[in-house]
Amino acid sequence: MTTARVLLQEYVASGSLMQVATLTGEGDPQVCSVWYDPHFGPDVLRWISRHDRAHSRAITKDARVAGAVVAIPLDGLGQTVRGVSFTGRARQLPTEGIDQEITDFVTRWPAAAGALDREKLAAGRTPTRLYEATVTEWVLFDEKNFPDQPRQVIICE
Repeated sequence: MTTARVLLQEYVASGSLMQVATLTGEGDPQVCSVWYDPHFGPDVLRWISRHDRAHSRAITKDARVAGAVVAIPLDGLGQTVRGVSFTGRARQLPTEGIDQEITDFVTRWPAAAGALDREKLAAGRTPTRLYEATVTEWVLFDEKNFPDQPRQVIICE
């Protein structure tokens, strides 16, 4: 039988869009959807966003985040659900010295090349920044592979 850890990595790696929840300065939750680039061992999720967006500003004040990736095409209520959620801490990466992170993101999402132009980013001439969440806990929810106990908690080490 495939382990929960292997399935969660497969689901996250094959996904495209994730929802990220941040906390406002007042402690209110807010959610955004972002295109992401996953990495494992250590478990990190990277995405791009404008630094002036509400969720980006929120991360600079409170690094706690949560998020989710749906691992099935959505057809309707009653489907067998498979997906992953996570909790962790996020940060805006520096604008220099992140060549590998930029290369990885642009390899996965070539349309991001202009937004992550190294020279413009280093000079502060682009509003886009690269963000990274270090995952502390995953929750795999998989009714197909774990029908008796679909919620599988995986703590990151």
